[in-house]
Amino acid sequence: MQFPEYRGRRLRKNENFRRLVRETKLSVDDLVYPLFAVPGKSVKKPINSMPGQFQLSVDYIAKEARTAFELGIPAVLLFGIPAKKDEQGTGAFAKDGIVQQTVKRIKNEVPEMLVITDVCLCEYTSHGHCGILEKGQVQNDMTLEVLAETALSHAQAGADMVAPSAMMDGQIAAIRETLDENALEDIPIMAYSAKYASSFYGPFREAAESAPQFGDRKAYQMDPANADEAIREISLDVSEGADIIMVKPALAYLDVICRAKQEFDLPLAAYNVSGEYSIIKAAAQLGWLDEEKAMRESLTSIKRAGADIIITYWAKDLAKVLGK
Repeated sequence: MQFPEYRGRRLRKNENFRRLVRETKLSVDDLVYPLFAVPGKSVKKPINSMPGQFQLSVDYIAKEARTAFELGIPAVLLFGIPAKKDEQGTGAFAKDGIVQQTVKRIKNEVPEMLVITDVCLCEYTSHGHCGILEKGQVQNDMTLEVLAETALSHAQAGADMVAPSAMMDGQIAAIRETLDENALEDIPIMAYSAKYASSFYGPFREAAESAPQFGDRKAYQMDPANADEAIREISLDVSEGADIIMVKPALAYLDVICRAKQEFDLPLAAYNVSGEYSIIKAAAQLGWLDEEKAMRESLTSIKRAGADIIITYWAKDLAKVLGK
């Protein structure tokens, strides 16, 4: 068809027509809400580089989880900041660790809420890297044991799903084997399969207090220039037993999300990361754009690219908008 027989504007002329033929629709069912747990009581510390987001103590985070659940959000993703850090990241797998405490509290107070836990060492190590160091280098195979122990401790505390994000080779297989050996074969794994060494993580590193004390993470996170490599990484995670695959960040990697959706028959998550959130927040505060419209447009683009699950700091805001 071509003009004048085809007139695309016929189905754009009012909102009801646009609603009727809309191809991509956001739903509260798509959303996972990230939260940052810290020690103490009645702590609600603003994260300066992420307006509207906070470091929360266990009591407050349980209240926040309840609010999210009442808005219809099905899941939260927990990150923990321990009271003390050390070279080995032992706080990551401590039975009374901050994430373990938070999981128990949420599952006690909001049992229906799905609790997903980030499995990494960067928040727990004094050096800020995602694995065990030896001679200044992250040791892959030594780190696998600690990641598996951490995932096990989260699942034993009551986590519904674990999400390894360290980008260590073989981490999914190591975690799957450990969970299965401990009669936790029903715990799914959401794999950070294609996690890029991105500049858009800056605000998160303030929120999670996880900036590396030296060097960078380019030796284990992916080169932003590579897409074929992402498909290889995802393939490996699928073969090792991942239940959900992920691309992180989202907006700068919509092409990778699209390819992953076309090539893999598993649920696909995309992480709308801190920098993507903070850029729009900052522009909105300066009056340069409409935050709600920019939020909806950016999250719609992630869904349109193929994501089934969107991890976003806007989860509550979007749920309120969708519920109007």
